Amino acid sequence: MILAPRMIQAMEILQLPLMALQERIDQELIANPVLELRTVDPEAPGAEPEPDEAAPAPGAEALEGRDLVVREGGDSQEDFARLSEVVDRWEGYMDDEVQWRRARPPSGEPDRKAEAMQNAPDQGESLQEFMLRQWHLEDAPPRASELGDLVIRNLDDNGYLRVGLDELAQEARPPASPEEMEEALKGVQRVGPAGVAARDIAECLLLQLQAEGGDGALPADALVVRLIRDHLRDIEANRYPHMAKVLGVPIGEVQKAVEAIRRLNPKPGTAISPERTPTIIPDVKIEWDEEPGEYRITIEKGDTPELYISRPYRRLVKQRDLDAKTRQFVMRNIRSARWLMDAIEQRRDTLRRVVESIVRLQRPFFDEGPDHIQPLKMQQVADDVGLHVGTISRAVADKYADTSWGIYPLRSFFLGGTQNAEGDDVSWDQVRLRLKAMVDEEDKSRPLSDDQIMKRFHAEGVDVARRTVAKYREELGILSSRKRRVY
Repeated sequence: MILAPRMIQAMEILQLPLMALQERIDQELIANPVLELRTVDPEAPGAEPEPDEAAPAPGAEALEGRDLVVREGGDSQEDFARLSEVVDRWEGYMDDEVQWRRARPPSGEPDRKAEAMQNAPDQGESLQEFMLRQWHLEDAPPRASELGDLVIRNLDDNGYLRVGLDELAQEARPPASPEEMEEALKGVQRVGPAGVAARDIAECLLLQLQAEGGDGALPADALVVRLIRDHLRDIEANRYPHMAKVLGVPIGEVQKAVEAIRRLNPKPGTAISPERTPTIIPDVKIEWDEEPGEYRITIEKGDTPELYISRPYRRLVKQRDLDAKTRQFVMRNIRSARWLMDAIEQRRDTLRRVVESIVRLQRPFFDEGPDHIQPLKMQQVADDVGLHVGTISRAVADKYADTSWGIYPLRSFFLGGTQNAEGDDVSWDQVRLRLKAMVDEEDKSRPLSDDQIMKRFHAEGVDVARRTVAKYREELGILSSRKRRVY
């Protein structure tokens, strides 16, 4: 329990993906005054090595190249003794007050943070900002304009008003009447994209149909109106014969009306503020090297800066006349800085070893493509590299690999599987791909049920349970056989 806090900190650095590691280093640069960015290329002609390179921290030689992990089984006395050295080495980290300063680049050097902000993609205008701008262009009385603002500020990103008008009426100052709120809502619905400010999906679809038809109101008995108003659940369940019988129209007309409904947008707000895909920066690059005939693994550094310990502080701590309090403060920050630098280096080394093992054990994937991925457990990699399985889990968490087949999460290389009739391993990803192929090739007028798909797998020599078929079908976004049927 004494060792746990220090081990947690070491594991935290290992677990951080590249972008989070960059943020953590920026925080440490601000919090720790002895840490500085390396501004000279150490490989440049005449470059002088930084002082920390020549003078390793106490105990560094004994710990170099060794893992901060206690393995399960066997005699762990040596591991705990080694961890005690780590505790002694980094004792005092984050114990006392922290002196804050802002790390600034030297004069003439580019500011990495400023460049990153300048190159960051524009977030664009939010739906609420767009709607407020349009609403304020309307020549509405002050009271109506105020209530319209209240409606717009309560819209969600999809464009729906999820708060009841009676609740909004009580928020207004002075409280508004139901008639005033209803009029304000209709005004907002007129100025925004069709369907925005609807209170449910039926109202959203009807607003869009009305906008397509121009100023003329839709007939209440129109087939599309009746379907939206009374049969959205039936449309979702693909119950065309039932709808045709209840509405008293041919099934072909129902299909045509449903197709018109499917062209509408159930999330009209995303037309203004679309969902953004998060940026992914791969932590490792895996590429084939023709010269040695092996895969080359590169641990990406991104914008992660090279760190070193400030010379002035190293000189300061050597002064004999330095008072004890100042010496303690500087030594504590130097230990903290060295721990961070060693933890980052160990992160790179551990990640490299884990990825090298993944490449060895998943060689068919890298040689032939995703269809040939093999079942693999984290314990296999842990045994291969001599680390605890928990360390493997942290090493691959939230990290991505750039391969010749695309960018893949490192966790995607670990998956279970089954065996075919010949005794060969078949990964669950291969089962998913085969399931999708079966559904793509089926007769849509008589789609395959989960039970029929299971029997086809058995016929191909792959033992898959029906519940597994249903689970993977849902993961792939494939509807049930009843909903896939085309009449």
